[in-house]
Amino acid sequence: MTEMQGSEAFNRATPAMMTIAPIGVVLEIAGSSSQVVLDPRALEATIGSADPVIASAGSVGSQIKMRVGASWLIANIRSLRLIEGAEDRIAALVDFLGEGDEEKLTGKLYRFRRGVTRYPVPGCAVYPVSTADLKQIYAPEDRATIEVGTVYPTRDIRASLYVDAMLGKHFALLGSTGTGKSTSAALILHKICELAPQGHIVMIDPHGEYSAAFKTNGALYDVGNLQMPYWLMNFEEHCEVFVTSDGSDSQIDADILAKCLLMARAKGRLGQEIGKLTVDAPIPYLLSDLTNLISLEMGKMDRAGDTAPYMRLKTKIDEIKADPRYGFMFSGMLVADTMADFLARVFRLPGDGKPISIVDVSGVPSEITSVVVAMLSRMVFDFAIWSRGEPQRPVLLVCEEAHRYIPNERNADASSVGRILSRIAKEGRKYGVSLGLITQRPSDLAEGVLSQCGTIISMRLNNDRDQAFVRAAMPEGARGFLDSIPALRNRECIICGEGVAIPIRVSFDGLEDNKRPASDDPLFSDLWRQTGGESEIIERTIKRWRSQGR
Repeated sequence: MTEMQGSEAFNRATPAMMTIAPIGVVLEIAGSSSQVVLDPRALEATIGSADPVIASAGSVGSQIKMRVGASWLIANIRSLRLIEGAEDRIAALVDFLGEGDEEKLTGKLYRFRRGVTRYPVPGCAVYPVSTADLKQIYAPEDRATIEVGTVYPTRDIRASLYVDAMLGKHFALLGSTGTGKSTSAALILHKICELAPQGHIVMIDPHGEYSAAFKTNGALYDVGNLQMPYWLMNFEEHCEVFVTSDGSDSQIDADILAKCLLMARAKGRLGQEIGKLTVDAPIPYLLSDLTNLISLEMGKMDRAGDTAPYMRLKTKIDEIKADPRYGFMFSGMLVADTMADFLARVFRLPGDGKPISIVDVSGVPSEITSVVVAMLSRMVFDFAIWSRGEPQRPVLLVCEEAHRYIPNERNADASSVGRILSRIAKEGRKYGVSLGLITQRPSDLAEGVLSQCGTIISMRLNNDRDQAFVRAAMPEGARGFLDSIPALRNRECIICGEGVAIPIRVSFDGLEDNKRPASDDPLFSDLWRQTGGESEIIERTIKRWRSQGR
């Protein structure tokens, strides 16, 4: 059979395609994944082509095309192997990506679309895809797009992302440390901000990197100006902050806290106006009222048990009130009903030309970082739920270092942040909440969260477990591209899913210095040559360290 293909089928070409010689034939058709046989001599002849796309024909991750009726079928090469006993033949596994119409006079491809209506038969000639073909394949449809780079291996074909499809079904940006992940995230967000200057984006920044990138077009918040009222916490978040005991004791403490918190919320004017008040309702209350109510409950004659649970709660609340590090959230100045102002500021309602909020949580005490992130995430989701029936204002929530907040079962810490972010991943799009996850360890994410992301942007991943995790989450047609993930250069990525017409390998655009995040690695060889002023550095550092200020 191989001999028959070698003698005749490789030379079979249509009149319109006589300028480009075939490079192989179809061997086997099996749904989305099929096999073709490539001729090494024909591939060698393409290497000298002036067209870089034709020159890379036959390599893993490249595209090929085959003519079926009046259509061109486009397929992606997933893997290559030498056929035993036929050293001059190479078998290639391919995944079909889509099809386009053939122009009768020139044989060129146009009007490309995803999916295949009619498969080729074994023996059908296979041709290399050209730059002109890729321009048609990657030509953006008539809908909102952002350009983020160039399609590999071309120099001039622009790579576009469909914004509505990408945000409507969530997206994930993955990549090992040092691959340019932060700069690429900043690029994508800058492009979205340019497209929608009245948008609503909240980014949780755990390392304080992104404030430098969005000075001109973003609202920047940290512990100095966030002013997040403590009474916005729901009961579960109150328990994470105030309940310090374990086991059965924690349930006793939580029951006492629930009773006293509900009474504290009911004491205020707002609480008295609501007929059926719940412990989760965001009603202002005084921390002093809460501690007084705990003391009253402790002093009741009909109380069962010892006073230890009451003392634990009272001590923890007093400790947090006195700690200046918690001032951004538990200050006595945050008692007034500022919920409307807080939502307007953080969710950019209206945006005033600054559609993105960068919430820098690097200065937040580590014990309550997850509670702060949980509060912000839950408020995005709750706002979307309770504003149903109003004119829609969709919000994009971007979470950097996502594996810290949505850990898998192996690393689970039972915090509320993982539950709310998992819920947003599963249900958010129904309510107009989009989730953008940025992580260097996708294998440490909770099971199923990555699969909820309709668009996956994967940069280089060095860890085998991470690669396997991403492979499981990507659609079948993108498997050929996955093999090139370990070989990607910095600021290169594979994009697949709803945000692109077909899976593509992209080289990201550069960013101006004033739009780049402050995430550059230190240059040890340069910095270790510098000397002088060490005593002043130590003195200033110790002063900030002791005052717990930055």
